[in-house]
Amino acid sequence: MFAVCSLHHLTAMIAIMFEALTSRIPDTELRSRKLAQGAWLFHQGDQVRSMFFVLAGSVELVRHSPEGKPVILQRAGRGATLAEASLFSDSYHCDAIATEISEMAEVPRSSFLELITSDPEFASAWMEHLARQVQSARLRAEILTLKTVAQRLDAWLAFAGGVLPERGGRSRLAHQIGVSPEALYREIARRKQ
Repeated sequence: MFAVCSLHHLTAMIAIMFEALTSRIPDTELRSRKLAQGAWLFHQGDQVRSMFFVLAGSVELVRHSPEGKPVILQRAGRGATLAEASLFSDSYHCDAIATEISEMAEVPRSSFLELITSDPEFASAWMEHLARQVQSARLRAEILTLKTVAQRLDAWLAFAGGVLPERGGRSRLAHQIGVSPEALYREIARRKQ
């Protein structure tokens, strides 16, 4: 398993980069958008008109297999950008669905692209933010290659400084490491014995 930095450090860096990005976007270009749980932000095939930042809640990017089975491409929580690759596409290649009550910051695609080309500091912050997102995705992918709940939890704890999230955040942890909440709770209970 590789280690660029701890998960806690990586999460903190993503949050810092998120603030650096959003602080450089003029208020006139930002629009707040609230989503109810289960609401769609966009559908596969919709024209790309905006770049989205998750301010609160959680949104999943979902693509469906030929058999109709959903495949989750991204679980985006607070501080994440959503569907970054779509910035350079004409249409979205997946659906975006709020998994809980969420708030998004929406920036018109044309304004976002203009910022990238006209503001070198913004472009640099954008590239660094994307690099941190790639690191986070690679870490999650590495954890998902492990076979048992115990191995996945050990790997996550190694990158998180050995500290479990509070009880309210453990269900989210289960999803992050690709196990059921019940399996995670059993493993935590086993370790307490």
